[in-house]
Amino acid sequence: MTALPARHDLHRIAESAGADLAAMPYVARILLENAAHLAATGQAEPEFVHAVAHWAAGDGTPGELSFQPSRVVLQDYSGIPVILDLAALRAAAVHRGMPAGRVNPVIPAHLVVDHTVRADVTGRPDALRINTDLEFARNEERYALLRWAEQAFPGLRVVPPGKGIVHQINLERLAQVVAVGPGPDGRPLARPDTVLGTDSHTPMVGALGVLGWGVGGIEATSALLGEPVLIAPPRVIGVRLTGALRPGTTATDLVLTLNQLLREYGVVGAILEFHGEGARRLTVPDRATIANMAPDHGATTSFFPVDDETLRFLRATGRDAQQVALVESYCRAQGLFHEAATESSVRYPEELTVDLGAVEPCVAGPHRPDQRLPLSAVPRSLADAGSSGSGGGAGNRNESRPTAAVAPADGAVVIAALTSCTNTSHPASMITAGLVARRAVELGLTVPAWTKTSLAPGSRTVPAYLEAAGLLAPLEKLGFGVVAFGCTTCHGNSGPLTPDGARAVTEDGVLGTAVLSGNRNFEGRIHPQVRAAYLASPGLVVAYALAGTVDRDLTREPVAVAPDGRPVHLRDLWPDPAEVAEAVRTATGPGLFDDVYDDLFEGDERWRSLEVRGDELYAWSPDSHYILRPPYVDTPTAGSLVSSDELTGARILALLGDRVTTDHISPVGPIAPDSEAGEYLTGAGVPVAQLGSFGTRRGNHHVMVRGTFANPRLRNAMSDAGPGPWTRHQPSGETGTIHATAGRYRSEGVPVIVVAGAEYGAGSARDWAAKGTALLGVRAVLAESFERIHRGNLVGMGVLPLCFPAGENSATHRLDGSEEIDLVGLSGVRPRGPVRIRVRRADGTVTEFEATAAVETAREVEYLRVGGILPYVTSRFAAETTR
Repeated sequence: MTALPARHDLHRIAESAGADLAAMPYVARILLENAAHLAATGQAEPEFVHAVAHWAAGDGTPGELSFQPSRVVLQDYSGIPVILDLAALRAAAVHRGMPAGRVNPVIPAHLVVDHTVRADVTGRPDALRINTDLEFARNEERYALLRWAEQAFPGLRVVPPGKGIVHQINLERLAQVVAVGPGPDGRPLARPDTVLGTDSHTPMVGALGVLGWGVGGIEATSALLGEPVLIAPPRVIGVRLTGALRPGTTATDLVLTLNQLLREYGVVGAILEFHGEGARRLTVPDRATIANMAPDHGATTSFFPVDDETLRFLRATGRDAQQVALVESYCRAQGLFHEAATESSVRYPEELTVDLGAVEPCVAGPHRPDQRLPLSAVPRSLADAGSSGSGGGAGNRNESRPTAAVAPADGAVVIAALTSCTNTSHPASMITAGLVARRAVELGLTVPAWTKTSLAPGSRTVPAYLEAAGLLAPLEKLGFGVVAFGCTTCHGNSGPLTPDGARAVTEDGVLGTAVLSGNRNFEGRIHPQVRAAYLASPGLVVAYALAGTVDRDLTREPVAVAPDGRPVHLRDLWPDPAEVAEAVRTATGPGLFDDVYDDLFEGDERWRSLEVRGDELYAWSPDSHYILRPPYVDTPTAGSLVSSDELTGARILALLGDRVTTDHISPVGPIAPDSEAGEYLTGAGVPVAQLGSFGTRRGNHHVMVRGTFANPRLRNAMSDAGPGPWTRHQPSGETGTIHATAGRYRSEGVPVIVVAGAEYGAGSARDWAAKGTALLGVRAVLAESFERIHRGNLVGMGVLPLCFPAGENSATHRLDGSEEIDLVGLSGVRPRGPVRIRVRRADGTVTEFEATAAVETAREVEYLRVGGILPYVTSRFAAETTR
């Protein structure tokens, strides 16, 4: 094995393994090294290392697996609540007579401001400047909090607005693959670069061989303070890729195909390790596109071991030559360097095979990332979005209609956005979009007036290489000019539609659609006036923008008609792979990345001049409508659930179906003036024009609890008022909002629960989906199954997640919301243990069944006993004070 430079130590995992290291999946080797590090630093017993080694070898289980990442990454939407939690915990520690420094991150953290900017202005040369000005005007108080945090918490570094999206910045600059820090004896110690992030798409960095996944902000806070992250030993599934992508297909087509396949197979909570000759052919940007969307098929993370392609990418993005040499030498010394010759030695507990050659161009929609559609099926999918009752509709297509869209009808593309970390991190995909645009401009094609187009890259490298390739100008001519460096449309910061687009959907009743190069398209997420959204590769986004509609089969129908009357098909616009490769080669290079990232942590004058409130302690303002001290740090939100044996007389607050997402539970979009949150803010003197969004108001719990379960697309079986935030109080039967009804139950002393279907909490790492649930007083959620991150967030807030018996659901037990529910046996809750559910109906009949506590570890039981992670940490402070 290759020796490390003499100045670096390492934990030799081959000596820890006690088994055949070469047979272990690479992620298992990294988790074994992590266990060895915990033991070396006194945070775990040697027996734990042996248990992890046996698990990694496929023999036994450690019970629960402790994990300590080398760093944490945050974004502003989910990161600001983390900062507020840290600030409140610090105040609580000082109140108990402890020094303020007792609450400090003990591992490095980066926070990237990327979620706030909105695509308000598009299609003009000064759009970037105007949107940035608006961003600062709306978020001055939030940004000032981050300026305070950066000086108050050593080890936290903030990437100011306008630099890009956290995951692309992580991939292109922050990730080191091998981290170096002080070892137990003070000497430099090399370890795998591992990361937890408060965004579900943190797994994107797995493309570089960096093991990381998304967590809720509550768990991130505890990890930053040194609490071990405890997980159940994950399923490790090998995904063997064979063959090669065909010309005309992209990494986006591949990941959307994988999304469907893996969701159908069932990979919730698993770690996916990609390998095989097909994986070796993929570039790091290809791999990043795949790894990014791990949470969208339910996996904990996706991982590609370090290999020669990893080293090539590190050099190509300007990483220091010594760092690249360290990555290679360390990974070879530790058995972490992947080579084809040794691949057959690895034994996976489960393995799937996917043929890259079978992938075809596709999109996903209209409401979920796993709804993969070949291009020919897109028009038919409009029926799933619901009939608008106008313009003939998608189900009444006329094959003899004009080949050019002359007026908006059902399926009209009102938003076409090149955005998100998923695809703007891929130079070949963005170059493809630029070449499609150039050919369209050469043919005289234009985008319809009802289509709002925008380009919001994840990195400032993107416009740099597009301009170097001569492709930025044609994109701009079609309206795809740079409007921001941030997430924008991908998470709902789309801004207003064009006047023509808004008139079509609001006055004419047209079913408006969005096409974006993003990773999420849940109902109500992209724009409140968009009823269907499709995820697509950047080149297809441009093509659908030119078509102006998704009600067209682009495999055989023209995209548009040129001014000379000639039909223009997709094949006329799509570039040859060799042309794309040559443009990428000539337009990119290490110097470009060095130039872009030279000032990563430097903000402009507006950023530097922000007022910093407080010194070691944050100076809370009683007049703030953005930043308030969290109410759940010192005491649990609804008390400890499992300290008593029974919860009796609970009412069902909401009876929900399958695939309720975190967007349904806690939307991030604009706050409507006539919503409860809007009325609260206007009642407090906030002008309607300044209501902002739920995303930017995450520091105000009064707003956020009123927004919980307030998505206008939420379908509650207890509501007779249609979709939205409605429910029915029992036993009165009166209809009200979920927030108001929860308050009514609280005043009556009646506990509440939520009942749901399969894959509850699908979507993001949004901790407010759990925080809002807890603040409503919900004590437990009974569902068919949970998505990993939201389940953990519920536990972190002291809310008990429960699963119906296999094959059973609310319909099986004839629940309609009128029942009283008792939870029996709570004091004996254990990981995956039974909890008795007693159902008492209005007619006096009583039935019982046995649910399973969706609790993974003994530490999670402890969290539930004290009401959540933060009360657990606070109680630790109290214990220290009394010693």
